Amino acid sequence: MRNETPIGLQLQGYRLATAEIFYRMPDHPGILQSYVWQDYDIAPRYPVLSRFLDFWSRELEGPLHSVRVAGRSIISAAEMRAGTIFQIH
Repeated sequence: MRNETPIGLQLQGYRLATAEIFYRMPDHPGILQSYVWQDYDIAPRYPVLSRFLDFWSRELEGPLHSVRVAGRSIISAAEMRAGTIFQIH
């Protein structure tokens, strides 16, 4: 598990990723359910999401149907500006 702060992760290139995971109900395979997952991850490979989906496939009964992913960089270079500079002599 990562022990870093969200700002530390963002400065390392992580962005907030949201995935809508559709899966089939184990007892009723004709019914699709959705699960929304959100975490900091690195696009375009999304290793954190991939580990979660591997866990899902191995450990949970509801087979995956599809996954939709959206990601957004919360901090960009344009937002990291100094409004004022102070000098102390």
